[in-house]
Amino acid sequence: MKKLQFLFMGLLSMSTLYAQDISDAVRYSQSDIQGTARFRALSGAFGALGGDMSAVSINPAGSAVFAQSHASFSLSNLSSKNDTQYFNGFTSISESDFDINQGGASFVFANNNSNSPWRKFTIGVAYDKTNNYDDTWNAVGTNSNNQSIDFYFLNYADGIRLGDISLIGNESITDAYSDIGNVFGYTHQQAFLGYQSYILEPDADDDNNTSYTSNLANGTFDHDYYYAATGLNGKIAFNMAAQYGDNLYLGLNLNSHFINYDRTTSLYENNSNNNSLISSIEFGNTLSTSGNGFSFQLGGILKLSDEFRVGLTYDSSTWYTISEETTQYLSTIRDENGSNITAVVNPQIVNVYPDYRLQTPAKITGSLAYIFGTQGLISFDYSHKDYSTTKFKPTSDFIGLNNDVSNVLTAASTYRIGGEYKVKQFAFRGGYRFEESPYANGVTVGDLTGYSLGLGYNFGNTKLDLTYDYFERTSETPLYNVGLTDAAIIDNTNSNITLSLSFNI
Repeated sequence: MKKLQFLFMGLLSMSTLYAQDISDAVRYSQSDIQGTARFRALSGAFGALGGDMSAVSINPAGSAVFAQSHASFSLSNLSSKNDTQYFNGFTSISESDFDINQGGASFVFANNNSNSPWRKFTIGVAYDKTNNYDDTWNAVGTNSNNQSIDFYFLNYADGIRLGDISLIGNESITDAYSDIGNVFGYTHQQAFLGYQSYILEPDADDDNNTSYTSNLANGTFDHDYYYAATGLNGKIAFNMAAQYGDNLYLGLNLNSHFINYDRTTSLYENNSNNNSLISSIEFGNTLSTSGNGFSFQLGGILKLSDEFRVGLTYDSSTWYTISEETTQYLSTIRDENGSNITAVVNPQIVNVYPDYRLQTPAKITGSLAYIFGTQGLISFDYSHKDYSTTKFKPTSDFIGLNNDVSNVLTAASTYRIGGEYKVKQFAFRGGYRFEESPYANGVTVGDLTGYSLGLGYNFGNTKLDLTYDYFERTSETPLYNVGLTDAAIIDNTNSNITLSLSFNI
């Protein structure tokens, strides 16, 4: 049988009451290229341009560029493909869906006082889907590193009293799991699952025992791990901006954020190793997350000449309050005197965790744009965000996790370039973006590379825009953050078709 030979193989520490990890910090701190078709066609390089409702979401001064009141709405189709390699196994999953990813309006008020340097003021509201969490992948293969899910339970059980994870009298699995969660928290619940399913064997039949052995023998393990997530992160920006003189635009966004995220994972493990009492394990987990937050943005655009513009934007931290609920299921098949015995640990309990707060990193964006009269433009944005400054709060409950965040995550830069060329009523567009990994190792989540192409037609007061954009990223995702930390290599590609209707009011 296997003994626990190492402590917490994962990248993080976990609070005893909570179940958060570093991936949560990254997930809620990142944003994707969403928005109008024109915005996406330039790969989001709009910080010095303005004049687009999604540009307002990037630089709040952008609404002051509008000559008159303006509105737009966008519909997109997202197609995603995950090619996954896990040891000797390869799988591929594709999915596609439609969504309204953008909508908003900005109202322009001219200043009739000709003696004032303030030429006009704008107010508006804009909704942008800032991240899409829909993601499905399947890792199938034979783990030849002697790594089983038993290490997950062994890691959590190490140092925990046997008496704290044992049934008392006629106590049911449901009652015990609930009470252990309420009194001790997440860590003890995982140890309880491992012990009650016969994966773990205490070294001594004593309530004070704190060391455990696995009932699985060394060898290879067949794994079938399925990951399915849905949800989104959205932002509603309340915008105020003004034009000062002929060349300066200033703006402020007050942003309301919301999170909806649901995830289901399941692991099927089988082995035929000699002297292994457990031959099969099924481990299922669900997570449901909701949250809301606040941030603000300050931005400016300066026309250095009729052709050349510069922009600067400060995005504050986003201060989230997040709620989470989980459920778990575990079953095993063991050999007992030549017979296969199934043990099912299905508490049918929804764990409702205390709300926690998350402070995402601030971001600085510098922008340049060159306007070729009425014929076209070229634009460049550079952004810098330090993911290692992400904080879970209250900090006293997340000391270990926050230390891991500061060590595992790093500062990352984003580069975006886009161009547009007009021929009569038609506009032809293209863009490129590159985003650095937020992880110091550069592989847990890899760099992102994206391209875009777009076409627009100007009817006069109304414009219709169509864009195709594509990005790819490779990640090495551990199946679990504790114990079974062997990674699946996921090559993710995403393609989007976006149609936008914009019009002057």
